[in-house]
Formats: sequence, structure tokens, C-alpha cells
Amino acid sequence: MFLKYFIAWFPMLILAILNGTLREFVFKKHFGELVAHQLSTVTLLILFAGCIGLMVKMFPPESSSQAIWLGLFWMVLTLIFEFGFGRLRGNSWEKLLQDYYIWKGRIWVLVPIALAIGPYLFYRLFKN
Repeated sequence: MFLKYFIAWFPMLILAILNGTLREFVFKKHFGELVAHQLSTVTLLILFAGCIGLMVKMFPPESSSQAIWLGLFWMVLTLIFEFGFGRLRGNSWEKLLQDYYIWKGRIWVLVPIALAIGPYLFYRLFKN
């Protein structure tokens, strides 16, 4: 059952990589590091909303609880990729966790939250 949702996660991974590339080569150049991070987070949230909505429409969960599990599944996959790839690149845990320091203007935490709740929200939206 979750194989189709695992495969459906890959377009979001590609969007995230492309968004990160845009952040590094365009946003940082024009806005600086913090604003680039914030802008990139917002653009990724918009891209993910579109993707999640499309995936939930194409492969609707059978229940609200399945939609919740789907969101948690996508969130965990994303966090495993983010921290796993970051560690493979030699980044320290401290560096990897910096994007979660909301009190310093780092709003990346909104992305895993959106992944966790997005499928449920779209399930409810499309159910009616």
C-alpha cells in the first residue's frame, strides 16, 4: 500500500533539491543567507502543497488515519534524507540542526510539519 506513496515522495525530493539549488545560486546572491533560507522555505512549502495536493488527488488515502500515517511517512523519509545526506557530506549535527532554530529566524521546521499534516488536510479538502 505505501509503495505507491514511497514512489510519490520522489517528485518532492526532486523539487526540494531544485529549490535548494535556486536558494544557493540565486536567492543567496541577492538577499543574503538568512532571507534566502526563509524565501526558500516558503517556496518549498508552496511547491510541496501543490505536489501533496496532486498526490492525494491521484492516490487518495482510504481514511483520515491513513492520510495521517502518509504525512508522517513522508516527513520521516524527508528527515532521513536530509540528515543522512547532510552527515554523508560531513556536516555536524550542530550544523544540520541550525535550520530548526526558529528563534534565530530559521523556519525550516515548517517543512516537516507541512509534510506531516499536508496529506490529512488535502484528504479532508478533497473528501467533501
